[in-house]
Parts: sequence; structure tokens; C-alpha cells
Amino acid sequence: MSIVLAAAGVVTLLFHRLKQPVVLGYIIAGTIIGPYVCSFVDDRHHTIEILSELGVMLLMFGLGLHFSIRKLVQVGITAFSGATLEILVMGLCGYILGRAFGWTVIDSIFLGAILSASSTTIIIKVFQELGLSKAMFASLVFGILIVEDIFSILLLVILSGVAAMSAASSTAITPMSIAIILGQLVVFLAVVMVFGLLSVPPLIRYVNRFKSDEMLLVVALALCFGVSLLAMKLGYSIALGAFLIGVVLAETREHGKIDLLVAPVRDMFAAIFFVSIGMLFNPQLLLKYPIEILIITIIVVVGKFIACGLGAFVVGNNTITSMRVGMSLAQIGEFSFLIAALGVQLKVTSEYVYPTVIAVSAVTALLTPYLIKSSDPITAWIERTAPPRLVAYLESYPRWISNLRRSGASSPQFRKLLIKWALQLGLNLLLITGILIAAAAFGKTNTIQNLKTPHWIGGPNTLVWFVGICLTLPLLIAMIRKMRAIAMALAEIAITRGAERGGERGGGEFQLTFRRALLANMLLAIGFILLSLWGLLLTSAILPSWPVLLCLIALIALVAAAMQRSFIRLYAKAQVQLAETLAPLPEAAHVDDTNAHSLAPLLANAQMYPVTLPPDTPAGGKLIRELELRTRTGATIVAIDRPDASMVNPGPDDELRPGDTVFLLGTTPQIAQASALLTGSGGDKVKG
Repeated sequence: MSIVLAAAGVVTLLFHRLKQPVVLGYIIAGTIIGPYVCSFVDDRHHTIEILSELGVMLLMFGLGLHFSIRKLVQVGITAFSGATLEILVMGLCGYILGRAFGWTVIDSIFLGAILSASSTTIIIKVFQELGLSKAMFASLVFGILIVEDIFSILLLVILSGVAAMSAASSTAITPMSIAIILGQLVVFLAVVMVFGLLSVPPLIRYVNRFKSDEMLLVVALALCFGVSLLAMKLGYSIALGAFLIGVVLAETREHGKIDLLVAPVRDMFAAIFFVSIGMLFNPQLLLKYPIEILIITIIVVVGKFIACGLGAFVVGNNTITSMRVGMSLAQIGEFSFLIAALGVQLKVTSEYVYPTVIAVSAVTALLTPYLIKSSDPITAWIERTAPPRLVAYLESYPRWISNLRRSGASSPQFRKLLIKWALQLGLNLLLITGILIAAAAFGKTNTIQNLKTPHWIGGPNTLVWFVGICLTLPLLIAMIRKMRAIAMALAEIAITRGAERGGERGGGEFQLTFRRALLANMLLAIGFILLSLWGLLLTSAILPSWPVLLCLIALIALVAAAMQRSFIRLYAKAQVQLAETLAPLPEAAHVDDTNAHSLAPLLANAQMYPVTLPPDTPAGGKLIRELELRTRTGATIVAIDRPDASMVNPGPDDELRPGDTVFLLGTTPQIAQASALLTGSGGDKVKG
């Protein structure tokens, strides 16, 4: 402990002076004192290993405390699109790279998972040093990181199960087995979250009444260790249990205080964890794999830049913002270390995976500040050198998406139609997923593997993959047709409504038609790319070699073109049959609407009135239920508007703050009395 913490303390000072991420310093310190360099530490009793596990648990607990379900809702579609596209692209790239290097399947799976995560610690540190923490694009980056963290937690759990299966038996890992693990995980998450949100907040409120920091810290850590133990006993990682209870505690009013109390303990054990990671690193292996490290580094920077930047641009952010988002996330970090260390601890990955990951992380972390600084000059260079027409449409696309959002929000009919189409797409995607998972599982059975096929075909897996894709062709063609219809409808609304508002300049009807076609094709291409990535990811276990794969794709395109009409008729018949099966029986009871307007007389005299809370409001810092406003006045708070967020139909545990605009529903006397209570201008004496 003395040696580990002394080394950690020295590198903390040194790397702060060098303005480099301290996490890398911890790893370098662990490498120096570890068994492969100076051998200062002999961990034959696994003491450091046990303490590092405590570091993982407290790190995940702290991450959960900073995570909020409300924040997840607020980060919006940009975070989900950027994170989802990044994980799909980088996961697939990592797997393909590993197989191209000749790595095993399990090594390639771990590499894909490792490359899919970015470094929250490094990004926050760089943003602080560059003064960008409050920039607009920084909020988008943080939102993507939140979603990434969720996916990374799921990956840790899934990989633990996959690794256990791989180590316990010789059976192949199939998408079906992963789906079973994921289903069990969803059940565990739901049970823990529901029971936690019901029981933990009242317990913390009770403990906080004693005004004892010691008691609050001990109870919080007891919950952390208890849920981590539960997760471990059920076959999951302690990191998952710690993260879940942290998320539950993040929804309590005392989460900020708990975070401050836990921070010193968390930081100490986190330092031990990262030092212990460095102790597992053998620098001599780097000399054996320089080409792999260079290629993976290039793929990480370019792939994350394209995936995250495209994800931000697709949902309507401008070119500069999208470039900044993509450049900011072009590295791997903490979760990559966790995933790599998991493979080492479970002894399922080869010896070269871990040092390769450490080297790539170090290089990409050092490049991060320079990439962020270069995003604006690169954007300016692209705008100078790219064709003017392309630049014009890159600038127009965010306006089209903005027009689309406004138009879609003002058209209930279009929203209903879009929801109907989205449900149909979701059902088709679910069926395609099931077929491809079954094909991948079937392709790994002994019956298929023992088939003798010509060598040039690529083996029996090629036949299974081809048949599986052909079975999905009716659904795929229907999805593409539906996506084309959605893209055309969205383009019609975005371009036409934008031109009517004066958002687009000149060009006449031909120009508007061209713009609509461009936007529709762009949206269709994005949907097709995502669908293709999903299909490749599901069938990655049985993918043929690239030359054979390209030939098969060309053959499938010919089959689809030749039999398109037949596939459309088959899909239409299935749709009609399903609709007839689900249609209500003729004798079904009709809805009695005799009381449909029974509430109208009650609301005849009601009105809604906004009240802005002054700085000295007596309601400041109180929960809605603590005010007992409805009991005392009869008026109800139906909405809260504040600069950073707005709430419709707030719950009883939502807090009021000075400066909030509160919308009251009630009669005139009720609203007057409630307004007086909220502003402190008369209290209960005001009768309206």
C-alpha cells in the first residue's frame, strides 16, 4: 500500500504539472512498480487485486451518483444517435480488425467492446483545461458519454457471461446465448431499480434527519456493498450492483451530499485500481505488435470521429458542432480498461490484447486536446475546399431538420402516421433480428459445421448466412419501401414548410424538388446504413470472407430485384392475415360514452395562471407535497418553467426554486390564495 500510494501521489503531481490525464500517470506508475519492470510490489496474496476491485466498485458507485434518469431523458436524440452509431460502428470495426489480425473470436469480441467506449475522465479534464466545459457542443458530448456509460455497463455484464460460457465449455458463443444473458440482465435491472426507488429514498431521508455525515456515509457505503454483493451472488459483476445503487441514490435529494462524502474514499481506491491495471502491463509486448497498435489507433480516431460526428449531424446539428463532437470523443478510456482487465482476470483473452489496449489508450488520450483544437480549422478547410453546392447543402440540412421538428410538432395527423409507420418498422426489425439470430445459432451447430462444401464457397457458414438473408428479403424490401415513404414525407414537410416560412432562398419549384429529393435520399441512406450495420453485427459469427461476402451481396441484390414484386405480394398477404386475426369480433361490446362530458361542468370556472416565484419566496427549496397547496387552497400546480428545464404535470417530490414560473390551475379565488402563499404576500389570510 505504501509503495502503490506513494507512486500514485508522485505521478499525480507530475501529470498535473504536465497537464496530462492523471489516469495515464497511474497506469505508468503501476507499470514501473509492477513485476515486468522494477518488481517493487509482490502481490502474491492478491491484496492489491482485492483493493483494486474495491476501486472498481466505488468508481461505478460514483458514476451512478452522477447519473440521473431525468438527465438521460433531457440529453435527447442527439446523445442516443451519436452513442448508438458509435457503438455499432466501432464494435463491428473492432471485431473485423481482430479477425483480420488472426485473433480468436473472444479476443475480437473484446476488442470491439473496448473500442466502443470513450474516456469520460480524459474528456472532462481536457474541457476544463481548454475552458470548454460550458460550450454548447460540450453538453452534447456529455450526453453521448452518459448513454455510452449505460451501454458499457451492459457490455461488461454481457462479456462476463460470454467469458464464463467460453471458459466453462467448448460450445460456441452464439447470438442466442447473448440474447438470453441480456434478457436475464433486463429482469435483474428492473427488479433492483423498482425496489430501490421505492425503498432507498425514504431510508436516506430518515438517516439525513440525524444531521450526521458519518451516519450518512456509512449507510450509503452499506447500500453500495450490499447491492454489489447481491449482484455477485446472482452471477453479475460487483460493478453493476454498485452502479445501480448509485443511480437509485442519484434520485434522492441528498445525492450531492453523499457524493461529497464518498469522493475521498472513491478517489483513493480508484488510484489503487488504475495502478493495479498498470501492474498487469508488460511493455515488452509492445515491440511485438507495433503494426496492430498503429492500425487500431487510426481506426479509433477516424471511426469515432465519423460515427459520433455523423450521429450529431443527422439529428440537425450544424457542421462545426458535429465536427467538435466527433473530435472530442476520438479516444478510449476507463471502460476500455475495465473491459480489457475483465478479459485478463477471467483468463479468456490472449496476452497481447491488454498491452495493445493500453498503448492505444495512451496515444489517443494524448491526441485528444489537439484533435479538439483542430476541429474548427479542419471545418474551415473543408468549407474552403469542398464544392460550393455541397457546402450549401451541409448548411441547409440543419435548417431542414429544424423545419421538420416544428412542422411535425404542429401536425397531429402527421405524428399519428409517423407513429404507425415507426411501429411497422419496429415489428419488421424485430422479425429480421429473430431470423438472423436463429441463422447465426444454426450455423454453429455440429450438423452444419460437418457439411462438406467447396472451398471457394467459404464453408458451410456462407450457405447459412445467404439463406438467412434471403429469408429476410420480404421484410427488408418492405422496410426499405417504408423508410423511403417516411423520408419523402419528412423531406416534403421540411423543405416545403421551410420555403413557406422563408427559410430557403429562391430557386423555384425545380430547386425545391431537387432539395426534397436530396434530403429524402440522405435520410434513406442513413437508415439503410444503420440497418446494414445491425445485420452484419447480428451475423458476425458466421460472416464469410470479404471477397465471398461482396459476391453474395451482389447476388442478393439481383434476387431482390428479380423477385421484388413477389416479395411485396407475400408481405401484403401476411399483413392482411395478421390484421384479420387481430380484428375485433362483431359482437364486441361498444364503449359507453354517456359520461364522456361529465367533467365539463367541473372545469367550467377553472383557469390557468402563471406565477413567478420571487428570490425570497417561502416556497424556495420545498417539495410540492411539503407545501400542501391543493389541501390549503384547492389550486393545483400543473407545470413548472425554469431556465434550464420545464416540467409538465410535476410530481409531489419535485422541488420549487426561486425564479420558477409556476402554472396554477383552479378558480380565481383559489389561484389568488395559492399565489399569495407562494410569493409570501399574505399567506393564509388572502381570500382572493
